[in-house]
Amino acid sequence: MDVTEVGAIAARIRGEVGKAVIGQTETVDLMLTALFCGGHILLEGPPGTAKTLLAQTFARTLSLQFGRIQFTPDLMPGDILGSNIFNFQTSTFTLTRGPVFCDLLLADEINRTPPKTQAALLEAMQERSVTVDGDTHVLSDRFTVIATQNPIEQQGVYPLPEAQLDRFLFKQTLDYLSRDDELKVVHAHGSHAGMPDPVTLGVQPVADAATVAAAIEMVARVRLSPEITAYVVDLIRATRESADLQTGASPRAGAMLAVAARARAVLDGRDYVIPDDVKGLALPALRHKVVLSPAAEIEGRRVEQVIRSLIDQVPAPR
Repeated sequence: MDVTEVGAIAARIRGEVGKAVIGQTETVDLMLTALFCGGHILLEGPPGTAKTLLAQTFARTLSLQFGRIQFTPDLMPGDILGSNIFNFQTSTFTLTRGPVFCDLLLADEINRTPPKTQAALLEAMQERSVTVDGDTHVLSDRFTVIATQNPIEQQGVYPLPEAQLDRFLFKQTLDYLSRDDELKVVHAHGSHAGMPDPVTLGVQPVADAATVAAAIEMVARVRLSPEITAYVVDLIRATRESADLQTGASPRAGAMLAVAARARAVLDGRDYVIPDDVKGLALPALRHKVVLSPAAEIEGRRVEQVIRSLIDQVPAPR
């Protein structure tokens, strides 16, 4: 598979998603970027901004095994991973697999469950395996999490642990649509109650597991020059040196940003990375991996402001 073929697949996925979801072009591109570099994505926004519909529609465009977990306050780790059930006929324990055993997992409203249950996904997201009663079970090598969450200001939500946030390649915030896009939504979906069904809206699968695997392999071959690599490292280190940030991004964040830049280059029709690929992905790739300093919080600064300032300050290669 070459760059042109990956671009054509991405265009078909965008077209299918557009049948059901309006006004989320940037978010769809981030989801494609995450898919083609084997990363996970977290979608945050107030209720009613099509987070779940977007995830379901995106999954519908892919011929992958799909799983969904609706996170609730009483959810237990076993409800995610599965559990060993004793078989009285054979006198042995048999693993009943949980929904995490799939290719594409929708973790809906992930921050409505306590940290103990959230942590059940840590090993799965990082190592693509799970451990149940001491036995390790390997997940699909295409295992990808699309998680949704309501803003932490909403009632009944728990903040995600920093270790789990660090495993997400991107955190994308969804805001309310423009008036024109909202008019389109009401016109398209205002004739019936409830969430629209991607199937009834004509969304069709356009990529299978082999296609996704080939695209991931293509992304890994994209050229990342030493100058661009140094730029990524300098940007990451700048977050650790900023007085406005109490905690900066980790070296893992730099590696994830580099592979994401490779995928973005492919989506833009190139087999090499340019500084704009890094700049365009730095905000969604870093906003959830840094912590504001107390002084910056008192001054009313936002993480997004600090990251944009660092992007402007760190010199990019020519």
